[in-house]
Amino acid sequence: MAVRSRDDPPGASGGDQGPGRSGGGPSDPDGARAADVIARGVRGAQPGEVPGRLCEVAVELLPVIGASVSLRSEGMPVQLSASSAQAAHLSQIQATLGDGPCQSAVEDGAPVLACDLTTGRDAGRWPVFAQQATEAGVRAVYAVPLGTGAACVGTLDLYRDRPGALTDRQLHVARIVAGVMTVALMALPHGDEPETQDGAVWLSGLASDHDEIYQAVGMIMAQLGVGADDALARLRADAFAHGRTALDVARDVIAHRTRFDRS
Repeated sequence: MAVRSRDDPPGASGGDQGPGRSGGGPSDPDGARAADVIARGVRGAQPGEVPGRLCEVAVELLPVIGASVSLRSEGMPVQLSASSAQAAHLSQIQATLGDGPCQSAVEDGAPVLACDLTTGRDAGRWPVFAQQATEAGVRAVYAVPLGTGAACVGTLDLYRDRPGALTDRQLHVARIVAGVMTVALMALPHGDEPETQDGAVWLSGLASDHDEIYQAVGMIMAQLGVGADDALARLRADAFAHGRTALDVARDVIAHRTRFDRS
């Protein structure tokens, strides 16, 4: 049965692929090429390097200029890897705002294809993110869930410097990369320390930025006498008000360059 995102462009099936489609065999030349490029891209990589390598593979296979991968978590998504500083910045913008195609894809459990952030429906759906993305040189964003609709663990986010939709074949390739990304993330070695609330203890070596944000949230909680949700909201609000990312503000809080008052 075909599964179509409400954000898929007209004519894009985005459907679940049968064995002949996903296996990369003779009947699926796009899948076969994707499998070859993926195998070459991750060859010799350590487990923790694979997400970053797959982001680079996505850029090689698809008409995009950058890619990032984030996992869903309490409060803010955990950015794991990105193909470039620009892609990492776009991922941080979504995390700071708590809005954008990445967030919508996690909520929907289906691909969200923002084909034109400069005007129309996509620009109106995420107006602040759209403005900041276009200022950063990105005109379209495609967010592909990791996992399944019932158990979406995060997203592979693809960034393009001009408006446009993904074709059925390109979306198929993006799903293949996302599927391999999901398997790679689940295969990462688990640590020995107790599992955290979001069950992502094994991300500790990849998500140091996320740790800094939550360290800052703890400090803001102590400064203001508020709960974690309110502290995170204040962090995000300060970042937005000053045109910065939540990570930038978090680092200032940790370094005691920024302090939140109860006023």
